[in-house]
Amino acid sequence: MTLPIETPAVLVDIDIARRNIRRFQDYADRNGIGVRPHIKTHKLPQMAELQLDAGAIGITCQKVTEAEAMVDGSARIKDVLITYNMLGKEKLARLERLNERVILSVVADNQTVIDGLSVHFAHAGKPLTVLVECNTGADRCGVAMPAEAATLARRISDASGLRFGGLMTYPPADGAARVQSFMSEAKRLIEADGLKVPTITSGGTPGMMEAAEAPITTEYRPGTYIYNDRSLVVRGVATWENCALTVLATVVSVPAENRAIIDAGSKVLTSDLLGLSGYGHVLGRDDIRIDQLSEEHGRLVSDGPIGLKVGEQVRIVPNHACVVTNMVDAVHVLEGGKPKGQWPIPARGCVL
Repeated sequence: MTLPIETPAVLVDIDIARRNIRRFQDYADRNGIGVRPHIKTHKLPQMAELQLDAGAIGITCQKVTEAEAMVDGSARIKDVLITYNMLGKEKLARLERLNERVILSVVADNQTVIDGLSVHFAHAGKPLTVLVECNTGADRCGVAMPAEAATLARRISDASGLRFGGLMTYPPADGAARVQSFMSEAKRLIEADGLKVPTITSGGTPGMMEAAEAPITTEYRPGTYIYNDRSLVVRGVATWENCALTVLATVVSVPAENRAIIDAGSKVLTSDLLGLSGYGHVLGRDDIRIDQLSEEHGRLVSDGPIGLKVGEQVRIVPNHACVVTNMVDAVHVLEGGKPKGQWPIPARGCVL
């Protein structure tokens, strides 16, 4: 079906998104886990409200400006966790203003970040809640040992202007056992030091349906689950029918029997591969590969006749939906398979 939408365009099927939200919320509810979705995937207050409607306890952001845009866009967003080490006077000043508006938490995995937060918030009107970030196998940020988490928990608790809020991790897929082991020991050590551990938060869409295998956690932070993408289909976490976000493109040239060119390049599909071959999946055409991108063109190839005509539209599931969201000013919302309008993306392009 040809859609009356100028291409390239990012489409979001709201019906699929609602089903994706409901699926994980039901799982979390059955297992007593709070859901705190990461909004980096959609960056839309309207989508966050759908998640809150389903039962989410708050949202997760990665930038101060991202959090500001979400709070400005919805009076219903009142509980925000920013899962990033915060450094710099401007960020801290914005954090302070945001902390006066909502229930706000941030993370830290080193003393320098804690000291910077404390120096600023010692003179603020409201203390800032800080969680210790822990490395449970992803080898990105986070303290490496439970004893280090306990040490930082005490330092946060003793620091002026700060309140210790618990533990946070972003584990690799299939990392629930490591989360359970690490967090159980860290919690034991922290409680032995006389502190409470109100929150233990984990995350990641690839492992979300195994979240209950780490019962020590109190909340979970899936992000991509609301849209899904090619990387998750390849992992077996989703199917093409679960993919709410697609890129609509038009064939602008068919220069050879087995090759066609579309008007969607790296500026909308992104160059992210995530270990995959090619730059997305053309729905309904398993035989087609998107093997090259320039800024404004994508090359589609097939081992046989490609069977596309100039002017024909194709819909593509991108490798990585989160980055696609950040490439455009608005998404076209579909409901019942029909266009229902555009939603501007207020939290895109946030740099602080």
